[in-house]
Amino acid sequence: PPWQICVSKCPEHYMTYLSAHGNRTALEYYRNFCSPEFKGPAKAALEVLRDRECPAMLIPSTPLARRCFPAIQAKKGVIMVGNKTTYDDGRGGRRNVTELLEGAKKANVVLETRQLAMKIFEDYTVSWYWIIIGLVIAMVASLIFIVLLRFLAGIMVWVMIVMVILVLAYGIFHCYMEYAKLKGEAGSDVSLTDLGFQTDLRVYLHLRQTWLAFLIILCVLELVIVLLLIFLRKRILIAIALIKEASRAVGHVMSSLLFPLCTFFLLCLCIAYWASTAVFLSTSNEAVYKVFNESACPFSGQTCRPETFNTSNVTRQCPDAQCLFAFYGGETAYHKYLIVLQFFNVFMFFWLANFVIALGQVTLAGAFASYYWAFKKPDDMPAFPLFSAFGRALRYHTGSLAFGSLVLAIVQVIRVTLEYLDHRLKAAENKFAKFLLSCLKCCFWCLEKFIKFLNRNAYIMIAIYGTNFCTSARNAFFLLMRNIIRVAVLDKVTDFLFFLGKLLIVGSVGILAFFFFTQRIKLVQDTAPPLNYYWVPILTVIVGSYLIAHGFFSVYSMCVDTLFLCFLEDLERNDGSAEKPYFMSQNLRKLLKKTNKGQPDA
Repeated sequence: PPWQICVSKCPEHYMTYLSAHGNRTALEYYRNFCSPEFKGPAKAALEVLRDRECPAMLIPSTPLARRCFPAIQAKKGVIMVGNKTTYDDGRGGRRNVTELLEGAKKANVVLETRQLAMKIFEDYTVSWYWIIIGLVIAMVASLIFIVLLRFLAGIMVWVMIVMVILVLAYGIFHCYMEYAKLKGEAGSDVSLTDLGFQTDLRVYLHLRQTWLAFLIILCVLELVIVLLLIFLRKRILIAIALIKEASRAVGHVMSSLLFPLCTFFLLCLCIAYWASTAVFLSTSNEAVYKVFNESACPFSGQTCRPETFNTSNVTRQCPDAQCLFAFYGGETAYHKYLIVLQFFNVFMFFWLANFVIALGQVTLAGAFASYYWAFKKPDDMPAFPLFSAFGRALRYHTGSLAFGSLVLAIVQVIRVTLEYLDHRLKAAENKFAKFLLSCLKCCFWCLEKFIKFLNRNAYIMIAIYGTNFCTSARNAFFLLMRNIIRVAVLDKVTDFLFFLGKLLIVGSVGILAFFFFTQRIKLVQDTAPPLNYYWVPILTVIVGSYLIAHGFFSVYSMCVDTLFLCFLEDLERNDGSAEKPYFMSQNLRKLLKKTNKGQPDA
């Protein structure tokens, strides 16, 4: 770092130490900016500067962020510092103050950032309670949407399917009209191969062959979707019925909607522990000082100690040499392998975070599984299904959760290692190495997604049967493979509904916040607080609404997945007899034309 010292007041005059050295009055003023080791004019000026006891130059400055920066100002377009346009460089020459601008640019950025932060903080202080009201509205809207899915899931899905078919039909009609309109026009019959590649893509729109290609593609898509609807209509109905059943299950286990807060708190603890450990490791290095010099010196680049440098042999052989800070590090084995400890810390963070997420998933799965396997819903359910599932998970399944989290953490650490290698090899010219690294990153990304999917379903089987992780993962995988089409249909239907729900909640709350904070609602125009930047509370409400909606829908998604696996198990294990009755709801039994003997469906 540059030479620096704490002072009570920033300098107000131009002055160099060489000019002040022979002037008692000037030297007394200069002493305010020297280190305590400075003894006065008894020491030669060059020795004072070499030993860094005083700065070589003083410049009129102003305080900013506890630092003294050049007092730059513009008068009638002329840059000035301390009402002067030039300053003495200490060597008998004059320099223009514009040379100080580069050093003060970052100071202006700091000042502007500080002012921006203060204004944002002021906006939060006057609008925080309205932000909380907006987030409460988002929470209520998420809850209402989940309740309404029991009644509107089927309507929303079929309306969306019909809209997709109509949009494709209009696309086919539009392509045909464009194809017919270009008939006989000059140049429209040129083939795409003859035209070749063009940077202006609008050229292709004047060719009949382009619209013919679009027409064929849209017709094929329309035909595929219609055929899928014909052959998968029953599976779509089953997916809709399971979504409605999940809404009922959440209604009977309302405490599950607040459980993500527990998971979030535990994740915050994991992040805090990882961050504090990483900071401790990073700051456990030692400051390394090395010899720097302008002329030839045999000690150049060697480590040194600032406390004893001035009395060492180095200063006698190299008078212009200085002992300056180089970097933080060390020469011991601990410091050399510090990066290994950081990687281990990252690995433990992934393991703990995945364990916390797994604990939340198996708890929710246990609660919703108790709803499905209750023969008389909800009378046969335990009194506190969520707490019972949480207790079972901690008492019996911590080993299985830890093992599943370990497998996922290993893959994630490998991905982090590949990203680290990719960062280190960016400057390399070996294209094969870059290609291989990109392939590995893609493969491990896919592997991570697959393991997350497998773990999620394995935890559901653990919650249902209490088997170990490997057995549960195997059973869940083969159960899903035997019903792969149902899995695909249910996954896409739920993805669509959750996307629609998040879009509806975030969009409606965001629009409401925009009209409120910009004072465009006349009824509450005087209630809205005055703001520096109205986008601050609006963005906060939008991001918070998304997180709240995501939290609610993550519970709902876990409920759907759990009921789906329970439903598949129910179909394979039971046959509707008195000894093996179906546990599914009456609506699902009607849809599949299944009955429990001795229990006629109403």
